[in-house]
Amino acid sequence: MIKIKPFKAVRPPRDKANLVASRPFYNYKKHILTAKLEGNPYTFLHVINPEFKADDKTKPNTRERFEKVKNKYDDFKLSNFLKSDSKEAFYIYRQITPTNTYIGIIAGVAVENYINGQIKVHEHTLTEREKTFCKYIDVCKFNAEPVLLTYEDKPEINQLIDNYIDTRSEYEFTTTDHIKHDLWIVSDDIDIQKIQNIFSQIQKVYIADGHHRTASSALYATENKHMESAQYFLSYFIAESKLRIYDFNRAITGLNNLSQDDFLQNIEHYFDITETSNKQLKPTQLHEFTMFLGDQWYRLNTKSDYIDGNSPVGSLDPQILSDTILSKTLGIKDLKNDSRAHFIEGTKGLDALEEIVNNKIADVSFALYPVSIKQLKLIADTNNIMPPKSTWIEPKLRSGLTIYEF
Repeated sequence: MIKIKPFKAVRPPRDKANLVASRPFYNYKKHILTAKLEGNPYTFLHVINPEFKADDKTKPNTRERFEKVKNKYDDFKLSNFLKSDSKEAFYIYRQITPTNTYIGIIAGVAVENYINGQIKVHEHTLTEREKTFCKYIDVCKFNAEPVLLTYEDKPEINQLIDNYIDTRSEYEFTTTDHIKHDLWIVSDDIDIQKIQNIFSQIQKVYIADGHHRTASSALYATENKHMESAQYFLSYFIAESKLRIYDFNRAITGLNNLSQDDFLQNIEHYFDITETSNKQLKPTQLHEFTMFLGDQWYRLNTKSDYIDGNSPVGSLDPQILSDTILSKTLGIKDLKNDSRAHFIEGTKGLDALEEIVNNKIADVSFALYPVSIKQLKLIADTNNIMPPKSTWIEPKLRSGLTIYEF
């Protein structure tokens, strides 16, 4: 069973929600980040970048830096940029983008579900990053960005959410990335109990985004067994049907000293290659890739000998591309750390794959067919790990909208 709890969120007042909530700082280019910090005193970016224009700099990921984060967070509370709710609640949060609507429930989820294997993973975590995030929690005493968890659709949850979205939301604002945000507060005791009862019948959920945050929360809980609030962490539960998994495409600098003709001849060993018109092409099915080389698009269909149908990982398209073209033809053995490899989220479209080649940053780019939720779950259920950068999952959540305090 999945154990969740309501909590007293620390959050912006209604009139400042659009000014406080931010994307994670690493999503911003440096000049845009600077402009936001200079132009908006309310943005949560000031909390996570406490040394903006400060003279006494500290080293990243140190206790001294995290203490400054905590001090800035306390300043936000003293200035009433952030306030704690008086009653425990769940929070229904919706994003409406130009192409999709995402809606789910923000809650505290029990660390014991992760330790017991009921919160399923599909990525490795790095021990040092876990320790760093754990230290961050220990000093700052809050989660500001929820872990994204997905579960099999439950009609009862959908109906309860529908009942709320027919009412006025606590927050309603649109951000400059053309996303509309709504938040409803679920503080009614009957509805809270109903949500907890439904989740108690769910046997497992899957991490869509936030593996390191989850692992570090588990580490913190283990080190603070006496602290009840530490036994939970901030999560956003979204039904599988509402989640969107996009392709995560690749571009490669250099052809490993091969000419374009030699490269094409080499990869014919693994793929049936169709030369097409100059029109952009997206893969239309599993195990099909499209490739932009020179000024030409090609369709690549994987030959059956190179599809490992008996392996959840070996049958993934990112793994097939790595095992064939990237490794054996281009000599890229460590995709995560090889500087020749570039990753381009599918939301940027095929223009981005053409642009990186036309600008001579890369020599060839590949569009992949998106990994399905069924494949993701199979990887997690069989205790396997996906190749690096296999999925681009949305929604991407905001920091500082509902904060969970320890």
